[in-house]
Amino acid sequence: MKRANFIKMTVISGIMAVFASSHLSAQAGVGDRAPDFKGTDSRGKTVSLSDYRDKIVVLEWFNVGCPFTRKHYLSSNMQTLQKEYTKKGVIWLSITSSAPGKQGYLTLENVNDQPLLKEASPTAIILDPDGKIGKLYGAKTTPHMFIIDKSGQVVYNGAIDSIRSTDVEDIPRAENYVKMALDEMLEGKAVTVKATQPYGCSVKYAD
Repeated sequence: MKRANFIKMTVISGIMAVFASSHLSAQAGVGDRAPDFKGTDSRGKTVSLSDYRDKIVVLEWFNVGCPFTRKHYLSSNMQTLQKEYTKKGVIWLSITSSAPGKQGYLTLENVNDQPLLKEASPTAIILDPDGKIGKLYGAKTTPHMFIIDKSGQVVYNGAIDSIRSTDVEDIPRAENYVKMALDEMLEGKAVTVKATQPYGCSVKYAD
């Protein structure tokens, strides 16, 4: 999909792409112990971070209406990452923190009918309409990515990649920070790039 089409989507839907948030500071910084949480997944089951002790865990904030999220899903970039790393034993939790009445709000009744998520392969999709999980981590944008190591420590916090755009054509040219970090971890190496500035649409928390 061409850049002009994404820009048009952005204007029509009134979405503001943000690169930082002045009112929400990250509370799950690199080196911190990842805060535990409980949430309801798309199958109606309760999921806790503590369910995945001794596992590498990726947290991905998403919004089905956000053009930045759509860039990575319409291109199958996000689904490819999910499939590749869950096959290697990584836990991938996709989280939506859009509040009722806000762009991207999902419920148990409609989450599984979202065309954008039909080919998605995370371990679980977690619904966080009250924003408790998002605020616990300080999630600012969609996407905003966190990686947690087997000891429960946050080892990456930031953007999915190095090019801040809604253009699918930028994906192959970008440095994928999440892929790089996971490959390093699976090889027993330290994560080289630990923190970057997340980019995307602001997380649609309740006012």
